[in-house]
Amino acid sequence: MKALLVYPEFPDTYWSFKHALPFEGKRSAYPPLGLLTISSLLPPHWKKRLVDMNVRRLTGADLEWADVALVSGMLVQKHGLAEILTRCRQRGLRTVLGGPVTSSVQDLNVLADHVVIGEAEELVPTLAAELEQGTAKPVYEAAERPGLDKTPLPDLDLINPKYYSAMAVQYSRGCPFNCEFCDIIKIYGRKPRTKSPEQMVAELEQLYARGWRGSVFIVDDNFIGNKKNVKQLLPVLAEWNERRRYPFTFFTEASVNLADDAELLRWMQKAGFTRVFLGIETPVEASLLEAQKYQNTKKDLLASVRRIQGYGMEVMAGFIVGFDNDPPDVFDKQVEFIRESGIPLAMVGLLLALPGTQLYQRLKREGRLLQDGLGNNMDCTLNFVPRMDAQRLIAGYKSILQRIYHPDEYYDRVRRFLAEYRPTHHRRRSFSDYLALARSMVKQGVLGEARASYWKFFLDAAIRYRHAFDTAITLAIMGYHFQTLTGIVCRSD
Repeated sequence: MKALLVYPEFPDTYWSFKHALPFEGKRSAYPPLGLLTISSLLPPHWKKRLVDMNVRRLTGADLEWADVALVSGMLVQKHGLAEILTRCRQRGLRTVLGGPVTSSVQDLNVLADHVVIGEAEELVPTLAAELEQGTAKPVYEAAERPGLDKTPLPDLDLINPKYYSAMAVQYSRGCPFNCEFCDIIKIYGRKPRTKSPEQMVAELEQLYARGWRGSVFIVDDNFIGNKKNVKQLLPVLAEWNERRRYPFTFFTEASVNLADDAELLRWMQKAGFTRVFLGIETPVEASLLEAQKYQNTKKDLLASVRRIQGYGMEVMAGFIVGFDNDPPDVFDKQVEFIRESGIPLAMVGLLLALPGTQLYQRLKREGRLLQDGLGNNMDCTLNFVPRMDAQRLIAGYKSILQRIYHPDEYYDRVRRFLAEYRPTHHRRRSFSDYLALARSMVKQGVLGEARASYWKFFLDAAIRYRHAFDTAITLAIMGYHFQTLTGIVCRSD
């Protein structure tokens, strides 16, 4: 059997980093870890080919080569998935659809010959055997969530790492919290399952052997969901990275209660974590309570951010507007919090009611649901009727983006962060780093509309923030992505 594994292009959102990647000569932020893992679960005698459409286009020759196409993606990639499945059907190529999207929506399923719902570790061997025999069923659904001890090493032979800004590994699935708007607990459950330290070391050794040096994204939705196990992993991770002379720096996603655990912060710092994404959502306590984001309540969120930053980790964060309890001045409150916290990369979005979430079900009961959301919270189309006037909400949302990503405001926020930032680990410089610096100086410093702001910041980075010059330039480049995307969003109707 010849299996074609296809991953759709990621839409242009804050998370795509599309406008920053060309600076370092990369085509995509991370490889499609799910499909690389699926490849390792397929029979060894199968021939396999991966097409990551963020790296290259899917050709007619690819479709002619294959006996079956295995297609996977997230909800935000729904349109791209539909296009791939339609092309395969037109060619008469059998398709298998899987990934998180199948747990969220049903209308894609009619475009695929076979659908895998849930985590695939225990399903793929049977699916593969029945595909070979010509007896494959329309639907394969996981009876339970498997332990991650069954997860094999990803098949890195299918990718060329040079096209990616960072490599990706997964440590855990699931989150213990119960946020109303989140679909992670529906897909992966509220009991976090983890890999063993030995499994994680094996994955790092594999990346090291392939010659990768640089950033590694631990893709967990909440890396510290199982604190007991994380505290067993981190000393092993720290020892491995130190012994290898720190070939990798790590970044991940975590809940805000990370700030409450000094032991955890110390070990993350020692292991080489340089960035963490937090779901802060809003500084409005009533809105946090409404969203059941209890882990963010009854605490000083600004102090929490600063505490994490104090351990040499940059904080990225997600923010949401559109909650029922948002006050009229919520837009100013969000801007003020982002400014005061010194969070350079703030992902601000409109509230979305994602299929299967508690929020979706509540709004449906209340008769306020308008359509299914696609997971792109930068799309200014609301999929529910908000309490606030809809036009006022959208206008307020755009005003946040325009303010926080105005070049002067953005660079001032980065300065605020760099003034307190003391990096513990410096990522090794590569040719792509010097290339990114040169391109930044030309694209932002010579050709950019905000040239004066850029050069003022550049000089500050070179003189006042020499201890974190690399981070400063990286944030300048990331700012270009956010500023470009903000301009697109705020010009939209």
